Amino acid sequence: MKLVITGATGNLGGLVIDHLLKKIPGSQIIAVVRKLDQAASLTEAGLEVRQGDYNDPGTLRAAFEGGTKLLFVSSPDTDDSLRIVQHANVIKAARDAGIRHIAYTSFAFAEENPFALVHMATEYAIRATHIPYTFLRNGGYAEFFINDHLQANVESGAIVTNTGTGRVNAVSRSDLALAAATVLTGEGHENKQYTLVSNRPWSFDELAEVLSEVSGKHIIHQKVSFDEEKAMLVQAGLSESLAQTTAFIYNTVAEGTMEKTTDDLHQLIGYQTTLKELITKALQA
Repeated sequence: MKLVITGATGNLGGLVIDHLLKKIPGSQIIAVVRKLDQAASLTEAGLEVRQGDYNDPGTLRAAFEGGTKLLFVSSPDTDDSLRIVQHANVIKAARDAGIRHIAYTSFAFAEENPFALVHMATEYAIRATHIPYTFLRNGGYAEFFINDHLQANVESGAIVTNTGTGRVNAVSRSDLALAAATVLTGEGHENKQYTLVSNRPWSFDELAEVLSEVSGKHIIHQKVSFDEEKAMLVQAGLSESLAQTTAFIYNTVAEGTMEKTTDDLHQLIGYQTTLKELITKALQA
């Protein structure tokens, strides 16, 4: 068995490889990277490293040759029209190279999300090849909300958001990577889709409570409006567009669109990283 991992030097792909190396020898893994000069650590770990660019179909066919299963990590580009072309390049190359199973990192509850059209299109394109697939419908990364910026919240004594009382089903990127590694090395996952979100969504009120417990300092969650949040973020140094995006994401939390849950992640990996563990790690960063 040869596992092919795209985006192998990215945050998610790198974590998948870390988990895989606890399950199988590095000699069974082909790491596909866009820039070979950034992959020295993968070669040192015993992996075969190949160059592959989503914009260059020829490199992808060669990179996938001899592979059995493919972990297709979705493109990070922001131009959705370009992403569709890139994804089509990957899918065709996988078919032509004889890949026998494609695991694709899709998006949780994609049918209900107008921003997930690329993922829906990609899923249908993969189905059209008749290659067995697994759709890893990943939720949002908890690290977007829980990161080293929490230290500033500890110092100020407040987390200020426009999330209201909404709850978040985001999960650790490492947990999602372990789910991918579990699917790639396991059996019985063909032609299935897993919605990988927290089965214990949390609110920012709870985040403040647990942050207080971990830090030993009383932290409150201060609720503000969308406009107040955006203005505060701009004042803190964020660009207008990033402040707008962040406040928008917080607003989706307030509207309850990030509360839906399943038990798929827990069933696949046997646990999920707790809110307290995520906060403790973030404060140690």
